[in-house]
Amino acid sequence: MSVAKFIVPLLLAPAVAFAGTNYDRASVVAVEPVYEIVTHTVPREQCYEQRVEYRQPARARSITAPIIGAIIGGAIGNAVGHHKSNKQVGTLVGALLGGSIGADVARRNRYYDAPVGYRTEEVCNVVQDIVDEERLAGYDVTYRYAGSTYTTRMRNHPGDSIRVRVRVTPVS
Repeated sequence: MSVAKFIVPLLLAPAVAFAGTNYDRASVVAVEPVYEIVTHTVPREQCYEQRVEYRQPARARSITAPIIGAIIGGAIGNAVGHHKSNKQVGTLVGALLGGSIGADVARRNRYYDAPVGYRTEEVCNVVQDIVDEERLAGYDVTYRYAGSTYTTRMRNHPGDSIRVRVRVTPVS
């Protein structure tokens, strides 16, 4: 059985030799560069100046409005109550509500009465520029071998000649 391991490869070797592959050189006739357009985006920061309106907050807070609101609310609550205990509760509730309303009014008026100013601010955004770029994709190479002309595309410039594979197979 060990003899068969050595004999079978020896019997197949001549068949491989007849259908063998050889290498040769072919003459380059023409070389044309091939370009392709590649599109990609490039981020770019775009800034511009913009004039904006703003209100300056009032400098000093006045507590006059809440106090006046409490006094008026207390007076109304006292006038509404009929008995002594009702007048005290009405005065207290009226003072609290009047003070709260006065504080709200003061807060709103403080913002609306603030002086209006203008300033210039720089505003920046990132925009995407679309760029088309021409890139070398390879070379269309025309070559001649054994009297016939062939064309192929190659990554690199081949020079004056290229290596070709020649396969010989028997015709039956």
